[in-house]
Amino acid sequence: MRKIVFDIETSNTFSDVGSGNPADLDISVVCLHDSATDEYHSFLQEDFSKLWKFIEGADMLIGYNSDHFDIPLLDKYYPGDLTTIKSLDLLKEIHASLGRRIKLDAVAQATLGEKKSGHGLQAITWWHAGEKQKVIDYCIQDVKVTKNVYEYAMKHGKVKYKDLSKIKDIQLDTSKWGDKEASTLTHTLPF
Repeated sequence: MRKIVFDIETSNTFSDVGSGNPADLDISVVCLHDSATDEYHSFLQEDFSKLWKFIEGADMLIGYNSDHFDIPLLDKYYPGDLTTIKSLDLLKEIHASLGRRIKLDAVAQATLGEKKSGHGLQAITWWHAGEKQKVIDYCIQDVKVTKNVYEYAMKHGKVKYKDLSKIKDIQLDTSKWGDKEASTLTHTLPF
């Protein structure tokens, strides 16, 4: 099963566009890990024609807040419908189990002892300062953290978070995460 773990950084904020709709934002970079090759890749907007072959070849897209944020935003650029590809939104799974949303950084620190290398608003500042490589590096690091959280959850059936001073478990039903689904995706681009 080919899994694409991905993350998106934007070049603007919700307050910049006067909307809370992710599709109203603009993408600065998309980064991903391809399980078929165990490689990381980054794509600026001008490279999206190369990105689509990875996305369309995926059996599952994995992200953090991806069903609510990343997929609707990326779908704005895609000539088809990305919601037809199986997706696993780790934040959605955590929310379903715990009843609340937990930041990726908090889950990564408690589960893996890893921290994110920055935050999204910082990445926007770097982008506007012309520091594109910093944004790419930050986004790749987010993909690595998301991938590691996913792999931990698959192995242990849970992730962790810090509640005040205590580390607590979030039990996750990962039993169907690895199931391959028949995709209704029609490839829209010639590969």
